[in-house]
Amino acid sequence: MIYVTTDLHGYPLKRFLDLLRQAHLSDSDYLFVLGDVIDRNGDGGIELLRWMMLQPNVELILGNHEAMLLACDFLFEEITDASISSLTAERMSVLANWLSNGAQPTMKALRALYAKEPDAVEDILDYLREAPLYDSISVRGREYLLVHSGLEHFAPERKLSDYQAEELIWCRPEPGQWYFEDVTTILGHTPTDFYDCAGRAFHTPTWIDIDTGAANGGAPMLLRLDDLREFYAE
Repeated sequence: MIYVTTDLHGYPLKRFLDLLRQAHLSDSDYLFVLGDVIDRNGDGGIELLRWMMLQPNVELILGNHEAMLLACDFLFEEITDASISSLTAERMSVLANWLSNGAQPTMKALRALYAKEPDAVEDILDYLREAPLYDSISVRGREYLLVHSGLEHFAPERKLSDYQAEELIWCRPEPGQWYFEDVTTILGHTPTDFYDCAGRAFHTPTWIDIDTGAANGGAPMLLRLDDLREFYAE
């Protein structure tokens, strides 16, 4: 069985594991997480990330929040006169952008982890650097595109490899947006209350948004691609 979730945003690991058990997800199943594990709540998702890194059947697709963290990886360099002088206006702007998007819990957790296990922080950064921007899979004869936010400037003849990262991690499709006719795109990033479907998956003819608002105190969901069954936290 293939499952997909997204936008966990610091959701407590224990409650997330309860959701996986509720859906009967086993070691023989596979779980895709469509980005934005971090920021906003709790420990900023660091415990979730460290759990995911140990799971052979879990794959992370990069989200915009992970991309913002990677853009600020200079925060974890050794502090020297040279590194201090390298805090350019551009870097400060990048950091300000991340902070304005809920970075504080993640930064606090990473600072605490760095004080105890500096190598563990680098392991997390390496894990995020290796995360793909999208994945294409076939499940029971159906084709799926898994991506964090959708496809900005979409054209059916355009190759996926031609999209810039920003077009895949910051897009907010309008309800009437039409993607591939023969592929169902599964995405997150935009909470479904934006589409007047708060707390539930939002379906269109060519894509499904499964960001059910964990960033704002709600709970994530799981979508099982084998039968399109939806699982919500109890």
